[in-house]
Amino acid sequence: MAAHGRSALRDLFDESPTPHIAHPPRTHHRDFYVATDGSFRESGGGLGAVIETRDGTRVARVATTDMPPDNNVAEYRALHLGLDVLAARAPRDARVGVLIDHDDLASNVNSTILATNHPDGKPPRPVSIPAATRYHWRGILARLHGFGEVRAARIDSDQNPAHPLANTPDRYQHVNQELNRCVLPEMPEPSAAQAQFPPPSRADRNTGGGRASD
Repeated sequence: MAAHGRSALRDLFDESPTPHIAHPPRTHHRDFYVATDGSFRESGGGLGAVIETRDGTRVARVATTDMPPDNNVAEYRALHLGLDVLAARAPRDARVGVLIDHDDLASNVNSTILATNHPDGKPPRPVSIPAATRYHWRGILARLHGFGEVRAARIDSDQNPAHPLANTPDRYQHVNQELNRCVLPEMPEPSAAQAQFPPPSRADRNTGGGRASD
């Protein structure tokens, strides 16, 4: 349960590992958080996205049916969709926290961001993109570079608020009728304790088996 006055997405982001990137408290101050999920089934899948500001204000929710050829494509399409929706509602200098339950996708996002900031343009690990997702990855890259700062956190599918939207999109069609909102988050109050005593990195926590959702 989210703390009073804080976003459920922010809480998840704060407590989740961010592959390849150290995660001290000062890095938690995102302006927007977007959780996405994609589902694949032979009978049809779906895409889901939830966007909130750091102070817990909901910006948008999306639930749509889809027919991806496999789970990887579903996850990449969902992130592409979520970032497109966010880009239409956020300023270009926004600090964004991405929450996804697909290990390789979270790793690829952070590796790409780190490569952009590296003098030699080298990621900490090779970025391997499934061939069927390459066009969606191209769109994701365009969105990632359109924000001020981006970091991806890896969460479990049962914690992902976008999971039910993607897995049962027919039940959540009503969320697409919610009014569009362009909401700027309130400015956070600085914390001296956080600035002086950052905890050790959580970047390598829970690096066991994959946790990609279905």
